[in-house]
Amino acid sequence: MTELVVALLMIINGEIKEARIQQSMSDCLKGKRVAKRESKSHIKYQCIKSMAELETNIDGSLSIKKLI
Repeated sequence: MTELVVALLMIINGEIKEARIQQSMSDCLKGKRVAKRESKSHIKYQCIKSMAELETNIDGSLSIKKLI
């Protein structure tokens, strides 16, 4: 399924390593601040609003399969 989502990206060496769905842009920015405080030096965090291909996990939650 394809949907417009707000995602928090973890970028290492210019490559997206992880993308997490967030409820809103404000929640994303809050998560970015927390992650940045606790992270190591070469990790960058970014919030984006983008179309994404989603998949359903075993527990029924949604996760990002691919950003479009």
